[in-house]
Order: sequence, then C-alpha cells, then structure tokens
Amino acid sequence: MALEMKLGLNLKLQQQLVMTPQLQQAIRLLQLSRMELIDAIQAELEQNPVLEEESRQDARNLEEERVIAGEAPKSGADANASEKTTEVSTDGQATKEIDWEQWLESYNSTPMPVGPRMNNDELPTIEQTLTDTETLFDHLMWQLQVSSFVDQDKRIAEEIIGSLDDNGFLPGERPLEEIAIRLEVSVDHVARVLSKVQGFDPVGIAARDLTECLMLQLDHYGHKNKLVDRMILEFMPELEKRNFQAIAKRAECSIEEVAEALKIIQGLDPRPARNFGEEKSIYITPDLYVDKVGDEWVILPNEDGMPILKVSSYYRKALANGMNGEAKAFVQEKLRSAQWLIKSIHQRQRTIYKVMESILKFQREFFEHGIEHLKPLILRDVAEDIGMHESTISRVTSNKYVHTPRGIFELKYFFNSKISRPNADDVASVSVKHRIKHIIDGEDSKSPMSDQAIVEILGKEGIEIARRTVAKYRESMGILSSSKRRKIL
Repeated sequence: MALEMKLGLNLKLQQQLVMTPQLQQAIRLLQLSRMELIDAIQAELEQNPVLEEESRQDARNLEEERVIAGEAPKSGADANASEKTTEVSTDGQATKEIDWEQWLESYNSTPMPVGPRMNNDELPTIEQTLTDTETLFDHLMWQLQVSSFVDQDKRIAEEIIGSLDDNGFLPGERPLEEIAIRLEVSVDHVARVLSKVQGFDPVGIAARDLTECLMLQLDHYGHKNKLVDRMILEFMPELEKRNFQAIAKRAECSIEEVAEALKIIQGLDPRPARNFGEEKSIYITPDLYVDKVGDEWVILPNEDGMPILKVSSYYRKALANGMNGEAKAFVQEKLRSAQWLIKSIHQRQRTIYKVMESILKFQREFFEHGIEHLKPLILRDVAEDIGMHESTISRVTSNKYVHTPRGIFELKYFFNSKISRPNADDVASVSVKHRIKHIIDGEDSKSPMSDQAIVEILGKEGIEIARRTVAKYRESMGILSSSKRRKIL
C-alpha cells in the first residue's frame, strides 16, 4: 500500500475569546471585597512609581475648579477618549503607540460622580460596621499569663488550651493520657493543671464532656441541688428528649420540682466558648448606601477610605520633556499599568452601582415594607436587566455590602429561590423562613407546633410546601424540633 504526501493551503475561520490583561485585571478587581481592593491599590502604589494617592479634599477642589471653569467633570475611566487606541495583544503589549502626552493632559483623578454625599449623621455608627471578637485562645492565654503557674505547669496549661475545640471542650477519648504522653509527664500532673484551667473564664471551659461542663458551672455558681445533680448525671437522655414525666417518676418527685430544677439547668451554657470568634477583628464596611429621599430611593457608593489615584506630576513633566530609550519605555509601561488600574477601578464601581440599581428595581417592596415582601430573584434576572453575564453578577454580589434603613446586607442576600403559590405571586424562600420563625415565636411554649401543623398554616396562606422543607428551613435557622421546644410550666 503506497503512501502519498501532498502540500496544501487551507483556510479555517474560527472564533476565539482572548483574555487581555485589561480584562483579567478588571475581573480580578471585580471579585475583591472592599478591604481587599484597598490592599491591592496600596500594593500597586508601592510598586508603581507613576501612581500617587491624591487627598480627597484636593480632588473636590479640582472638581469645583472644573465646574467654575464650565468644564464637564470626567473620571479617570473616561480618559480613554483621548487615546489613539486601546487594542492589546495577548502578550500584554500595545499593538499601537498611545499618545501619552495627550492622555496626561486630559487625565483627571477625580472619582466617578456619584451624586450627593451623605452627612456624618446619616452614616452607620462604628458599632454597625466593626466588631472586635477576641478568640478563645487569646482570652485563655491572657489569663494564663497573669496567673501563678510554675514553668512546667504553664507548659501543660498551654497544651490544654491549644487542644480545645470550638465549643471550649477538651476533645478525645483519653485527652489527659494523650497530653501526658506528648509532654512526658504523669496523668495526675495533667489532671491537676486541668483543674486550674477549668477555673478560668468562661465558666465550664476545658470540660471533657457536656456533663462535666454543666457540673463545673453548678459548682461555680453554687447551685448545689440534689435533683439538679441527678438530672445532669443520671437523667441526661430523658432530659434531651424532654421526657419530664419519666424524670419525675424515676426521681420520685413532682413535676413542679422537675420544672424548678430545669430552670437552673437552662441557665447554664452547654457551649462556654460560643461568644468567642475565630477572627481577631471583623470589619463590615458597606460598598453602597441606599436611602429614601422623599419618594425616591437613592444609591450612593461609599467612597470614604477609598484611595484616589493620580499620575505623578514628576513623571508627567519628565515625559513631556522628551524622555527616550529605556527610561521612556519604563515610564510608558508604568503609565499603561496605571491607566489600566484606574479604568478597572472605575469600571468596578460602575458595575456594582448598576447591579445595585437593578436589585433595587426588583426588590423595591422589600425596601419599602420589609422582609415579608422580598421577591424571588436569580442572577439571570439582573444579568438580563443590565446586559451582563451571570458570572459577572455573581462576582459583584460576593463580599459586597449595602447599608439600608433595614440594616447592612450582603448583595447576595437579595437573591433567593422561589416557592410557587396557586392563584398568587411566587414568594421568596427567605420570606417563607421568616414566616416560619414568626409562627414558632407566637406558639404556646407548653404545646409547640409540629412541622406538619406549620405546613397546614402555611397552606391556608397559599404557601404549599412539604413537611421536610419546613424541617430543613427550621434547622437552617437553628430552631429545635417541637419536642425539644416544649416547656413543662
């Protein structure tokens, strides 16, 4: 069989999506949170000598001068009209030379006009945007440092504190033996140090199980009661099932005595570390403000704390004086990087604004009347409304927050699935959860409603969902089942 080789010329037409460096940077900045964006800008300021930060007051003065002179204010993102071209190849090099002198002349560092600024009285208080949560480890280590422990005992205490789980318990089947082996000390020595650590705040810390945790709290608060002790040590299974009749029968006491003992137990904390977080500081600074002015809702981007970038006047003059060679290439590259960054930041701000504007249009009733009127909304709805891709909307709504008269919400909060209702508009799943919580809050504590009873109430309101859906929503809100919500008196 003979093989034949031929040379030929073929034409093939295909489409290809090219991610330019500009687009890559815009996408990267878009998905950053506000704090991450500020960090990224600061990093670029350190690396790019052409970039400088301008004070907000200077930017306002420049804006006022332009208005007085009769010039329309232009943002840094609008300066691309002065470029000869912005075509960029995949290797990041400009396909045509940019007239940097013309661009610098028309460049303006003033941020995108966003309407009137909010007065200080209208801004959220610091308590609304900042929480300082001390970690359990830091809290216990501070107490250890100010306590009288000899060096070896301190080393054991540090090992115990470092071994605690998120609830403040000492996990493991034989934790004391494990610590003793690691530190090459006796188990009795570890037990003596553990008893000292268990005297730290919060009360009940470093317990090996729930029973020991509750007993430590009883000892500390002086609630010594034979029935209370027995309920914790002997009747915990019945207590978890809320089977109070069985407890009264086994303890040979009245149901009223069980109720009094239960009040003491309910005053104890089964998770002593619940008030301690993992993060040292948690900042929630809103990216946007939404407020009602007259009959209209107004959206104001939060520019406070956001650096305003400008091109260094030194490099402006140097380029205008005719730089050449490697110095000129270096400055032009840094100018190109600065231009892309400024354009990307302004594009990010405009995109967030447009998404919030669309959300406000879809969820206007929520802002007017509250969570009960939150409508079903998916990413595609907003994407089609503003002419963007769903993935872009997803990036915009992640880690972006809006301050409203009803509180601070992540933009993702306004997107939720729908539950269909016959002969009525669809209702948002978040609204159904809120309604379930409202029903449970108003129930008789001695005879709490079952999930099926809640299903029937919702059904009368035109909300038809399954019992397992009610159970799922209830559990997601941290609400116990009816048997565990029951109170005896």
